[in-house]
Amino acid sequence: MTRSRLIRLVLLATVVLSAVACGATAAPSATPEPSPSAGGGPVTTPADAVARVIAHEPRFAGIRPFDPEMVGQSSWFEVAPASGVGAFIVTMRIGWGDCQAGCIEEHTWVYAVLPDGTVGLQSEAGGEIPPDAWPSPAGGGGVVTGLHITAIAGPTCPVETVPPDPACAPRFVPNVAVLISDAAGTIQQKLVLDAAGQKFVALAPGGYIVNAEGTAGFMNGPEAQRVTVEDGQITDVTLAFDTGIR
Repeated sequence: MTRSRLIRLVLLATVVLSAVACGATAAPSATPEPSPSAGGGPVTTPADAVARVIAHEPRFAGIRPFDPEMVGQSSWFEVAPASGVGAFIVTMRIGWGDCQAGCIEEHTWVYAVLPDGTVGLQSEAGGEIPPDAWPSPAGGGGVVTGLHITAIAGPTCPVETVPPDPACAPRFVPNVAVLISDAAGTIQQKLVLDAAGQKFVALAPGGYIVNAEGTAGFMNGPEAQRVTVEDGQITDVTLAFDTGIR
């Protein structure tokens, strides 16, 4: 284990212990809507921390901050500072089943987000989530029809290890220009992925071709992908760039 890796593990443990020690008094911070800042740079705000968690698990993209005045809010997140280390604790919650009365079932995740952007899952509890309980990436609070596009780049380390080193995981590629065409090749949508390397686009059911335009700094770009969008479903598309690291 390298010295930098050991330091990172020690820091992550410090975050967890600090969160436990301060949990009785540390109230969740007032949190703005998550900004698309997960593509790089330090984590300095609650919004940065939430964006990093969403980049780690894109299905959280439609979750909004906890609102104590909202009746029936099935999905929400809260953020609390991890005392003394400049990190954040992010809690994500999805509920379902009569949420007007508080939700019969729920699933929760607790993440620690370090200042360098490292995301670590600290705990997870709850039952299996029904497909229609996941929030819409468009923020509408329900499953919609379309594509959720993510751009990643790898490899990020010259040597792969067993088990894989989390520090060598593929990285997200921000601001990628994407063309979406119908099955006949006619362009239907032109869009740019956000700084977290992601984007949701609503589309009618049918067959589509997803193609990323050229992005500097990579040996090879992703090949065009043919995908099928089904009514009432969100189809995930991953665009993989080759860094050329061997």
